[in-house]
Amino acid sequence: MKIQGTYTAIVTPFQKGSIDKKALERLIDNQIQNHIEGIVPVGTTGESPTLSYDEHIEVIRWSKEVAGERIKVFAGTGSNSTAEAIHLTKEAEKIGVDGILLVSPYYNRPSQEGLFRHFSSIASSTALPILLYNIPSRCGVDISVETVVRLVEKNSNIVGIKEAGGSVDRVSQLEQVLPEEFSILSGDDSLTLPFLSVGAVGVISVASNLFPKAVGALVRLFLSGKSAEARLLHHALYPLFRDLMIETNPVPVKTALAMEGWIESEIRLPLAPLQPQNQAKLEATLKRTKEKLSNLEYLLA
Repeated sequence: MKIQGTYTAIVTPFQKGSIDKKALERLIDNQIQNHIEGIVPVGTTGESPTLSYDEHIEVIRWSKEVAGERIKVFAGTGSNSTAEAIHLTKEAEKIGVDGILLVSPYYNRPSQEGLFRHFSSIASSTALPILLYNIPSRCGVDISVETVVRLVEKNSNIVGIKEAGGSVDRVSQLEQVLPEEFSILSGDDSLTLPFLSVGAVGVISVASNLFPKAVGALVRLFLSGKSAEARLLHHALYPLFRDLMIETNPVPVKTALAMEGWIESEIRLPLAPLQPQNQAKLEATLKRTKEKLSNLEYLLA
């Protein structure tokens, strides 16, 4: 199963402490109208660490209900507890999602053997396609290339990886040793174009919450051989890519979505609101990005 294109790491909107189901529906409908290949609810951008088990499962359920068969839904079901990840995965499978995203176990920092056994245990508990999620900056552990190979050889339903280790070289390493049908997706918007140039086939994007048509077009243009046109969109979006990481994700993207009227900017502790100087910088960048993209509208058709 080859997974490619743009998948949006969709935010979880809150209002007065509760999940804003209507806002989530509006966001997903906007993604569909702008031809995104899929969404990833309850990942890092969806604030999964502060959702209760029931909320986590409900966000997956609501996302799938809204999306239906119109786009793919890959649910975040990872955890630093293998048993918890298996439970969330089984619940997601009952809901009927198209696949799952499994982040590396965080805080307990397992060995490579521990990672292998963790992901293999989850894979054996489900028939769903699985994307691994390598993000050592948040988890304190890197899924080594050798471990990825072992996992793919043992588990036929591990079909790809969201690579957020910040290394183009690592993408090349993965490309050298994994089957052609294995999907490497960028986990950093600012590195999507470089990753595509060495073999990645898409992105799980934060920025596409705001500009799904533009991010989706960037990937599709590159994959169809129009690298110069993709580079124009990369340059137009790059300042926003960087400023969406000006503070901890998803604080900036939720702030920007609130500026655009999509959601409330509400987040849950321990995340805190964007600092005023950073909010002003993000607002200016958002305005400039819209101006730049208006001049590239011919690439977004």
